[in-house]
Amino acid sequence: MNVFVAQRNGRAATAEDLAPLAFAGYAHFTAMQVRDGRVRGLDLHLARLRTASAELFDRTPSDELVRTALRSAIAAGPRDLSLTATVFEPSGEFTGSGREPEVLVRTGPAAVPPAGPLSLAAVEHERALPAVKHVGEVAKTYHLRQARKRGFDDAAFVDRRGRLSEATIWNLAFWDGSTVVWPVADMLGGVTMGIVRRQLDRLGVPQRAQEITTADLPALRGAVVMNSWTPGVPVHRIGGVELPTPPSFVETLHRAYEAEPLVAP
Repeated sequence: MNVFVAQRNGRAATAEDLAPLAFAGYAHFTAMQVRDGRVRGLDLHLARLRTASAELFDRTPSDELVRTALRSAIAAGPRDLSLTATVFEPSGEFTGSGREPEVLVRTGPAAVPPAGPLSLAAVEHERALPAVKHVGEVAKTYHLRQARKRGFDDAAFVDRRGRLSEATIWNLAFWDGSTVVWPVADMLGGVTMGIVRRQLDRLGVPQRAQEITTADLPALRGAVVMNSWTPGVPVHRIGGVELPTPPSFVETLHRAYEAEPLVAP
């Protein structure tokens, strides 16, 4: 059983399948962690792929095609793994023939997130099509590498209005001592963020959304980053502002995430 699997529409991908995609930059994807053959937030992953496909291709792959592709890749690997499902148009990114989008699923070892706490450089940057998790984003990797050269662990993005939006491959969340605070700006709404938000509601944990600038950071009592790897890694510095790292905040986010049931595709 191989942890590294690549399948196109539920069958093993050939070099002929993969070669055009290696040089293409017009596609979108969702990433998830599989545990015991199951995933959290499957409905959110499917909704993400539908919405992004409609935006990029004016048509969407069926949920059943996506679920079949997920099941096939999961069955070919170990019970715990990382999985990325990419939707693309087989005719190529410049032709736009109107053919039905297809699904490429790739698996790898289960993710091990950083322990933190992390330091984030504050970088002025706005992603193109921020609501779509699209491929070929050289800018976020560039800013990550530049941040590390400056002694930070990663980078957080600040838009032209001075609002914190997201980090390179992460969503941001903040804590004011009693309430989880979600930043308001154009950004990618992460599946893990969606899971945490709805489970916090069910647990009765207060939440609010507001615009947050670096000038607002000293009044906050904590910050985390989250993505498909983890519902929360503490952040102790953003730009020049030091932040507390309260364990209760991180524990609350993890408790909310773990309340989401694992489901089989």
